[in-house]
Amino acid sequence: MALAGTSSALVRRQLGIRLRRLREQAGKTHEDVEVAGIAGPTKMWRIEKGKVPVKVGDIWALCNLYSAPPDVTEALVALAQGTRGGTYWEEYGDLVVPDWLGLYAGLEGAARSIEAYHPELVHGLLQTPDYARAVISADDRLDLSVIEKRLKFRLDRQRAVLEQDPPPRFRVTLGAGALALVVGSPEIMQAQFEHLLSVVRAGIVSIRVIPWAAGAYPMRGAFTLLDFDDPDDPAVAYVEIPMGARYMEQEAQLQEYRYVLSVLQTKSVPIEDYKS
Repeated sequence: MALAGTSSALVRRQLGIRLRRLREQAGKTHEDVEVAGIAGPTKMWRIEKGKVPVKVGDIWALCNLYSAPPDVTEALVALAQGTRGGTYWEEYGDLVVPDWLGLYAGLEGAARSIEAYHPELVHGLLQTPDYARAVISADDRLDLSVIEKRLKFRLDRQRAVLEQDPPPRFRVTLGAGALALVVGSPEIMQAQFEHLLSVVRAGIVSIRVIPWAAGAYPMRGAFTLLDFDDPDDPAVAYVEIPMGARYMEQEAQLQEYRYVLSVLQTKSVPIEDYKS
């Protein structure tokens, strides 16, 4: 059961996992749910992926269809009540924080461990305001108001994760290109590099860099691996794609990402020792 104060995104994910498990145990499909007049396949996919709040009435109907025991139904109803909690990013709207990114922000804020790799940019949780503004402004289709709102969301996201007590275990590996690419200006890059050193010294994050001379390594696209305390919240690998994101939870997928992280560890050096 989700505890009071738990991210509503995490509660949605817990509920979705349990509903999917219950449906499969009952031998039901999304088509069966639609025939019963409860929800269509698209809505069920969104519910089981934890992307939307869930009405208590839908839980009662689904549990009845799945022949769930009363105690299971009561537990799921309690979870459903927690899926409607407000979150700090909801005020921004879909243009600033689309639902796939809002879900990630909630999971990131509830994670026990965050391990990330980025070959070309500094991780969003570690960007200075000037660096972040330059990254966001690279899309010249955005209005100034949208740019400023996206910047505010990024800074809110940093506070939501890094100012927790205790904070999550946070490890980031950067490609050499992330420090070589001049984002904004040389002055902005110098301030960004000094910021990275300062958060490392403060014990907030461990940062390693893959030198140019390290050679090839597997899976060279950016990704983040999130782990959670609750066994009902399995690890998830997050990969952004154009206009969306992929959330990977299958054990074979997670093993692959953990393997890649282990390789990156061996090929990288602490940022304090990195020489460009």
